[in-house]
Amino acid sequence: MSVSPIAAMFDRISPKYDKLNHLLSLNIDKAWRRITAKEVAKNHPQTIMDLATGTADLAIILARHNPQANIIGIDISEKMLEIGKAKIAGRGLDAQIQLQLGDASSLTFEDNRFDAVTVAFGVRNFEDRDKSLKEIHRVLKPKGRVFILEFSMPQRFPVKQAYRFYFKHILPFIGNHVSKDSHAYTYLPESVERFPNPEVFLHLLAEKGLGNGTKRSLSFGIATLYQAEKQ
Repeated sequence: MSVSPIAAMFDRISPKYDKLNHLLSLNIDKAWRRITAKEVAKNHPQTIMDLATGTADLAIILARHNPQANIIGIDISEKMLEIGKAKIAGRGLDAQIQLQLGDASSLTFEDNRFDAVTVAFGVRNFEDRDKSLKEIHRVLKPKGRVFILEFSMPQRFPVKQAYRFYFKHILPFIGNHVSKDSHAYTYLPESVERFPNPEVFLHLLAEKGLGNGTKRSLSFGIATLYQAEKQ
């Protein structure tokens, strides 16, 4: 099976991915994932799919806050999953979390399988966003919920100006220097800027049958947590 350009990019940067995530966000990404896991826990899900799971950071935090849940993590990058599996084994979570190679646009699960679907910093990387959102809707149980944590662009002065400078100049320089990948950390700010604003994205979710949507701005709008329900 051929590897997509996005999968190949994440395979390349996988050894430095966790380090750079925490460094470039000043560890704030950990707090965002905890907030997401706590929101998921309010619904007491028994089955969770963590889509674009990467190295399983969110899946591991979900397990901590949802000990009753069986969690399946899906990602297109085999190298990222290898790191995630080692982290899960090191924490003794093999019985609760399983990781699988898979594409968000063609999930192998039956209809109405999961109580909750989570995606952390992955929707903007979907190669076919519309089809992937339809797949999320398909595998969710009726009234099941999706939780999407994604970067967004702050709109208030002076955070907006400072963040844009950091994102366009400082982040790519550090990312490229540490990862030795000239493309990955210029791709990141470009993909965030292309992502729909929160109101538009909630409308896109509703069009795919994921309604009653809400958005929660995090860290002055640097990230947004979206929630929606299968209609």
